[in-house]
Amino acid sequence: MKRATPFPFLMLVALAIAALVVKPAHKPTPVGEAINSGDVAWMLTAAALVLLMTPGLSFFYGGMVGFKNVVSTMLQSVVALGVISLLWVLVGFSLAFGDSIGGFVGNPMTFFMFDGVGELTHPDLAPTIPLVMFALFQLKFAIITPALITGSFAERVRFSSYLLFMVLFSLLIYCPLAHMTWHPDGFFRKMGVLDFAGGTVVHMSAGFAALAGALVLGRRKSHLANEAHSPANVPFVLLGTGMLWFGWFGFNAGSALAANGAATMAFGTTNTASAAAMLGWMFFDWMRGHKPSALGACIGAVVGLVAITPAAGFVTIRESIIIGLAASVISNLAVNLRTKSTLDDTLDVFPCHGVGGMVGMVATGIFAANVGLTSGLTKTFFNHLIALVIVAAFSFIGSLILYKVTDLIIPLRVTQEQEDEGLDLSQHGETALGAELLGGAHANGQAHVEMAVGSGV
Repeated sequence: MKRATPFPFLMLVALAIAALVVKPAHKPTPVGEAINSGDVAWMLTAAALVLLMTPGLSFFYGGMVGFKNVVSTMLQSVVALGVISLLWVLVGFSLAFGDSIGGFVGNPMTFFMFDGVGELTHPDLAPTIPLVMFALFQLKFAIITPALITGSFAERVRFSSYLLFMVLFSLLIYCPLAHMTWHPDGFFRKMGVLDFAGGTVVHMSAGFAALAGALVLGRRKSHLANEAHSPANVPFVLLGTGMLWFGWFGFNAGSALAANGAATMAFGTTNTASAAAMLGWMFFDWMRGHKPSALGACIGAVVGLVAITPAAGFVTIRESIIIGLAASVISNLAVNLRTKSTLDDTLDVFPCHGVGGMVGMVATGIFAANVGLTSGLTKTFFNHLIALVIVAAFSFIGSLILYKVTDLIIPLRVTQEQEDEGLDLSQHGETALGAELLGGAHANGQAHVEMAVGSGV
C-alpha cells in the first residue's frame, strides 16, 4: 500500500483557517476614477478567455506526448488552476503588484490574502475597473506560466515535485518579473521596456525555466535510444490550438485593461500574427520537402501568438505579419537545432516559447509606434536587448537553483520503472482509456494501448 501523504492537505487546511483568523493591518487603498461598466464587462470576458487557455494548453500538450502520459501531462496544466489561484490570493498578487521594494518585487503584505482588493478602482493599476477585477485578470497569466513549462520535462517528472517547483517558481521568478515589468515603479517599466501582454513575464520566463528543467531532469530512456516519438492524439492538438487562439484574444486585447482602441488593435494584430506564423511554419516545412502537417500548423500558430504578445498593442496589423512570419521561421530552425542536439525538451517549449518570446521582445523594440527603431529612435530597442539578457539570466539561473532545491526536498524525476510504466498509471492510477487498463488488465495494458491507438480510439 502506498504511504499516505498528509502534508499537502494539512497545508490547505491551514490556509483555510488563516483566511478566517488572520487579519492584517488594513491601510486605505487609493481610489481611481469611477467604474466604467463597459470596461468591466470586457475585462470579465477577457479574464474568462485567458482562463480557457490553460485547459487549451492541456489538450495541446496532451495530444503531443505518448499515450501512457496523456492524463499526467494534461493534469500538470489543469492543476495550476487550483494551486496558483490560492497562492495568488495569499501572497502572489502582493509580490507582483504590491508597494514596490526597490522596483524588483512587491511588498508581500500590501494585499496579503487580498486585503484591500475589492470593488473600488485603483489609480495606478485599475483606474476604471474594480481592483479585484484587475487582480483576477492577472491571476490567469500567473496560472498559465508554470503550465507552459511542463512540456519540457513531460513524461518523466514526479507530480509532487512539480507542485513544489510550481509554487517556488511563481513566488520567486514569475511575481518579481511581473512586478519589474508591469508595476508603475517596476525596474523594467522605468527603463522604458514595453511588454503589452507578457512576452518577457510569461513566455521568456517559462521558456528559460523549461530549458533549465530539461537540462536538470535529463533525457528520457526513449530519447537516449533515439526512438521515434508518436503523438498520442493529433486532434487533441488541433482542439488545444483553437482554444489557445480563442483565449489569446483575452490575453492580448484584455491587457489594454479597457474596451478601447488599443484593445481592438491588439485583437487584430494577435489574429494576423498567428495566421502568418501558422502558414509560415507549414510552408517553410513544405519548401524543404516535408509534408504540410497538422502538428506543424498548430505549433506555428502558437509561436505567432507568443511572438506578438509583447508587441500586440504597440504595432500595426501590417507589422504583425512580419513578426508572425519571422518568429515561425526562427523557431522552426531552433526546433531543428534542438532535434540534432542531446537536449530532451520533450515538447520544444524553449524553441517555441523562449525563442518566440525573444523574437517578440526584439520586434517590439523595432516596431513599437513612436519609440521603436522604425520611428528613428534607438533607446527602446537597446533597452529591450538589455532587459532580454537580464530576464534570460534571471529565469534560467533562478530556475536551475529552484530545480535543485526541489530535488533536495522531493526527487524531481520518477524512477525508471515508473517512466516505463507511464506517468498516468505510476503517478495517478489512471489512463486515457479508463479503468480497463487497471487491475487484472494492467499486465497487458501496453498491448491494449497500442491496439487502441492503431484503431483510432
